[in-house]
Amino acid sequence: MSVDAGPFAGLFASEVRTLFRRWRHLAILAVLAGVPILIALAVRLSSPPGRGEGPPLLDQVTGNGLFVGLSSLIICIPFFLPLSIGVVAGDTLAGESSLGTIRYLLLAPAGRSRLLVVKYLSTLVFCLVATLTVAVTGAVIGWALFGAGEVVLLSGDTISNSDAIVRALLMAAYVTASLAGLSAIGLFISTITEVPVGAMAATVTVAIAAQIVGTIPQLSWLHPWLFTDRWLDVADLLRNPVAWGSFADNLLLQAGYVLVFGALAWARFTTKDVLA
Repeated sequence: MSVDAGPFAGLFASEVRTLFRRWRHLAILAVLAGVPILIALAVRLSSPPGRGEGPPLLDQVTGNGLFVGLSSLIICIPFFLPLSIGVVAGDTLAGESSLGTIRYLLLAPAGRSRLLVVKYLSTLVFCLVATLTVAVTGAVIGWALFGAGEVVLLSGDTISNSDAIVRALLMAAYVTASLAGLSAIGLFISTITEVPVGAMAATVTVAIAAQIVGTIPQLSWLHPWLFTDRWLDVADLLRNPVAWGSFADNLLLQAGYVLVFGALAWARFTTKDVLA
């Protein structure tokens, strides 16, 4: 199917604007921004954790405030970020169906396939913004409370603050990519119901269930196929040399989920009677 870039770009821009004008989405970003702030204040007002205590990198916060953002990313990956993306992805099409606005969207020259792509890409934009919100807020509050001292990697090497910022951005990109598979799952679930709350809850439940399955040793054969399996490997980007293999393996895993559930969403949405 040929895609005219003009209408597609206009529809995408409109969708992104609408996405960030909704109060619940802004509230989600505010909650995510609050996570690193709470972590920084907790460390500041209490005795710092010993080496190896608490979440990864948390013991290095007092040496360099940048680690507030990095620690917050790792803390948010298992629950806060999947919850946020579950809300947004689950609402993509189910929300439009419940409001009746999807009829008007399909009257435009966008077409169902183009609308589906726009909805998914806008969800990925939210993933990126949500991840950067955690990382940037953490870095700002961290440097304000603890300053910018020595940056010691998990491998024991010391790097400059400029290099550390690059690695922090790489971590944000890794986390964003990690949520691509969940976004595709949420999009598919959103095509099979007109109840947005149900789609949101189902998407979040899938994310939690996958992580639970990932902790069961008897199901170790299944772990490499779970979209959550590589989430915490983001810390490998803080080793010297950079463990690019983790990044590549995660991208390949997420791409598989995007292809499978993207195809399922397309098959469902393009054959669904949404105008009746």
